[in-house]
Amino acid sequence: MSQLTFAEAEYAIKKRTTRREKFLARLEELIPWQKLMQQLSKGYQKTGPGRPPYPLETMLRIHVMQLVYNLSDPEMEDYLYEVESMRRFAHLRLCESIPDETTILNFRHYIEAHKFGKKIFDTINQHLADKGLKLREGTIVDATIIAAPTSTKNADGERDPEMHQVKKGNEWHHGMKMHIGVDDGLGLIHSIATTAANEHDITQVDKLLHGEEERVWADAGFQGIDKREEHKTRDVDWFIAMRPGKRAKLSKSDPLAQAEKIKASVRAKVEHAFFYIKRVFHYSKVRYRGLEKNTNRLYVLAGLANLLRVKSCLLP
Repeated sequence: MSQLTFAEAEYAIKKRTTRREKFLARLEELIPWQKLMQQLSKGYQKTGPGRPPYPLETMLRIHVMQLVYNLSDPEMEDYLYEVESMRRFAHLRLCESIPDETTILNFRHYIEAHKFGKKIFDTINQHLADKGLKLREGTIVDATIIAAPTSTKNADGERDPEMHQVKKGNEWHHGMKMHIGVDDGLGLIHSIATTAANEHDITQVDKLLHGEEERVWADAGFQGIDKREEHKTRDVDWFIAMRPGKRAKLSKSDPLAQAEKIKASVRAKVEHAFFYIKRVFHYSKVRYRGLEKNTNRLYVLAGLANLLRVKSCLLP
């Protein structure tokens, strides 16, 4: 075994466990690494000319950290040099070779080229199902806007053509929408669709239902969904929230008001999913141009959000 570096020796005797260490330790236990490795090994070059590639697991661990902390490629490289807890999570040592930003970029392109984001998401959900955390008979559907830059100061001199603006309330927002279907029992994301921000939420519901639902929950923006052609033969109970203006006229003792309160309490589970993606993982603004790359990233974040959502069921 090689000798400890000064950074490793000082790290070993420190007196406090940081929040980053606790979070990474939690991810270490939650993520089904071996199952993901089996899915992602296709096409990964183990041999070839020039410098040997880094192990797939090391690069996957770096990719996970880059996404959960929302770091650019140069920032991720800097963190690997500066933060011992992140090196340990990636199974790296400071006295050995550290992946540079180009290597980190190339691995992300490898994930994107093979559309492994959805495969990671599906593998995590299957892992949760194997643990007994299966989908039930109800789905909550909702969408959130993820902002995109409005500036035209770039190489093309124009905004991203796949992003659009939409008015929400009294404010205009420019970007994309993430539409999700969430299990109404566990609050786990099981379906994702992405569109430009100006696409109406109701048009994507058919992509968000797994087909075995007995009930569907949604906010008032989905009024009339049961009358749409793609849902006419769907045998489900639609629990769609009442329009705010109409609900405001109800007294608190009115049975309809009580029913609306129950609907709201169920729909609240979908906000937990958005909380992890936009607040914990800080992905409230797109990092790439185009929907495809951002969708690939959102699939991975959704899978990680699901793991954190049920961590109390998975961890001892």
